[in-house]
Amino acid sequence: MIRLKNETQIEGIRTSCKALSAMLRELLPLVKPGVNVLDLDHWAREWIRKIGGKPAFLGYGPRENPFPGALCVSINEQVIHGVPRRRVIKEGDLVGVDSGINLGGFISDQALTVEAGRVSAAAHKLNVVTRDCLYAAIAAVKPGDRLLQIARAVEGIARPRGYGIVEHYGGHGVGFAIHEDPIVSNVARGANPRMQAGMVLAIEPMINMGTSEVELLEDGWTVVTADGKLSAHWEHTVAIFHDHAELLTERVP
Repeated sequence: MIRLKNETQIEGIRTSCKALSAMLRELLPLVKPGVNVLDLDHWAREWIRKIGGKPAFLGYGPRENPFPGALCVSINEQVIHGVPRRRVIKEGDLVGVDSGINLGGFISDQALTVEAGRVSAAAHKLNVVTRDCLYAAIAAVKPGDRLLQIARAVEGIARPRGYGIVEHYGGHGVGFAIHEDPIVSNVARGANPRMQAGMVLAIEPMINMGTSEVELLEDGWTVVTADGKLSAHWEHTVAIFHDHAELLTERVP
C-alpha cells in the first residue's frame, strides 16, 4: 500500500533530508585512500547523535541479522548494502556511501559514489553516467505520469552505453519507514501506478560496468556484481505535489 504524506509530514521528511545531505557533505572529504571504513561509520553515528537523530539503517532488517552500521559502504564490485568493516579505502576505489536519518520519526535516504583518489577513466565514466541516470530519473518525476517513466529515463542513459542496469533492487517509497511502497524500478517492467501528490520516493539507479546480474554475499546484506566488475550507485529523495516534484535531499558534490 502506498502511504501518501500531507504537507506537514513532508516538511518533517524535508528536514530529515536536509540534515542527511549536510552530513554527507561533511563526510565526503573523509572518503579517501588510507581511511578505514569503520571509522567513517563511527563518524556518521556520532554526527547523527549530535543532531538528535537516529541512524535509520542501524538495526534495520530481520531480528536474526540486523544491519550493523549507520552507513552502507559499497566498494568497487559491491553494488549496495555494503556492511561497514575494517577495510582501508585504496587509491582508485569507487566507494558507494548510502545513509538515512530518522529525525523525529521522519526518514531520509541518499547515496552517492565517491572516487577515491585517481580512478581509471572507465570507473570515472561509469560513475558520471550513473549520476546522469539519477538526474534524468528525477526529471521524469511528474504528477499524473506513470511510475515507469523513471525507469525509461534510466534505461535511456545507461543502455546505449552498454552498461548493466540492476533489476533485482531499486528505489522505493520512503518517509515513515526506510522501505515503503511503491517499488521504483530502474527497468521498465512491473507495476506502473500513477505518480500522485503525497508520494515520497527514493530514486536510486544502480549501474554496473558489465552484467546486470548480482549476487548476495554470506553476510546477508552486501550485494555484488555477478561478474566482479565495477558498480556505481546514486540516490535522492523526491516528494511529489499536485503540480510539481521537489528534490528533498540536496546535491552534495
